[in-house]
Formats: sequence, structure tokens, C-alpha cells
Amino acid sequence: MWISEVFESVQGEGRYVGVPSGFIRTSGCNLRCVFCDTPYTSWQPEGREQSLEQLLEQTGAMTCGHMVLTGGEPLLTPEIVPLSRELKDRGFVITIETAGTVFRPATADLMSISPKLTNSTPTGTNWEERHDARRHRPDVIRRLTTEYDYQLKFVIDRIEDLAEVDAYLAEFEHVVPEKVYLMPQGTDLVVLQPKMAWLQTEADRRGWQVTPRLHIELFGNSRGT
Repeated sequence: MWISEVFESVQGEGRYVGVPSGFIRTSGCNLRCVFCDTPYTSWQPEGREQSLEQLLEQTGAMTCGHMVLTGGEPLLTPEIVPLSRELKDRGFVITIETAGTVFRPATADLMSISPKLTNSTPTGTNWEERHDARRHRPDVIRRLTTEYDYQLKFVIDRIEDLAEVDAYLAEFEHVVPEKVYLMPQGTDLVVLQPKMAWLQTEADRRGWQVTPRLHIELFGNSRGT
């Protein structure tokens, strides 16, 4: 499979924020978010082919108990199914980070789903139409949120984005509020911190959560973190 990077760090977002974790980042994505913070897996995908055996060897040297399969979009890769199963058999707690546009029967203790709102659309580029056509797949979201434990993370840029989150969640009445997370859009603390206060207020009104971007606070927007 095409792999961008393999590393150990801490989980920066969501339920397991701060937990020491290993990361396997696949390269390649079916979306092109305007705010993508890993353009080396989407807009200009980079990586190298690695076998299942090579990845298991690298992760076998890790001391953490959690493993995050991320991207790009990891569920585009058929090999993510045997990889996730093998990692689970080796005792890891598995999180899969996905945009929720592709389904594969991977093994996961937590499906970390980041649905893309209209604020993600790369307006004025040759990807605009394709991105908008692909970013919302209700059939996939229903499977991921009924067949797995899950969290839904919404990237919020402006307070107006929250009305779209409200409308989105109205499609999925089975989703419980405490599994919904709001996350500020940005890759710099100067941008992120002012958004956290009003995000918390709006989340509290609805029974949602707010997640920081801890990896950016600790390491900046850099690879391998």
C-alpha cells in the first residue's frame, strides 16, 4: 500500500486526545479540502509502497498501545482491512480516521469520522465539482455509525458553519450528541485559540464536545506528529 509516514506521537484530537499512539498515514485521497493540513497525501500525494509485513515490523517496535490509521483517506486502500486486523491481533487499540465517504470492513475500536461541510470545498479549482459530489455519503455514514463505535468531528471555521452541522445531524437521528465533536479550523495557535471559546459555548448548548488540536499546540503543523 502507498504510505506517507509511520511514526509515534500522541493523539491530537477527539476521544483519545493526549494518548500515546502510533500512526500509519496512507497517501491518496478522493477529496481535496481547501484547508487540508496534509496536502502531501492529497493535493500533492507523496509516499512509497510498503507491504503488510513491513508495516507490522515497524509498528512492532512501538511501545504505545494505540494505533491510528489515517491519511489521506485510509479506507480507499483495500489492504487496510488485513492491516487493521493484524494490528488488532497484536493488541493495539485501533482508531481509523476517515472522511466517511468510503466503506470497507476494516477492524476498528473507534471510527473517527470527519464529515466535510461546504467550508471544505476548494472553490474555483478543477476539484470543486468532484469534491462536492463526493464529500457527503449518507449511506456510508450510517454504516460507520451503526456497525462501529464512532465519533463525528466537524471542522468549524465560522459560527455560521454550525447551522450546517445541525442540518447534517438531523439526517442521522441515531447519532448521540456526546459523540459529536467540534474542531477549530486552522494550523496555527493564533488562529485556533480565539475560536475555542465560542466553539465551547455553542457545543455546550447542544450537548456536543469540543476537541483541541493538541499536536499543533505541541509540535506545530509538522510531519511526523
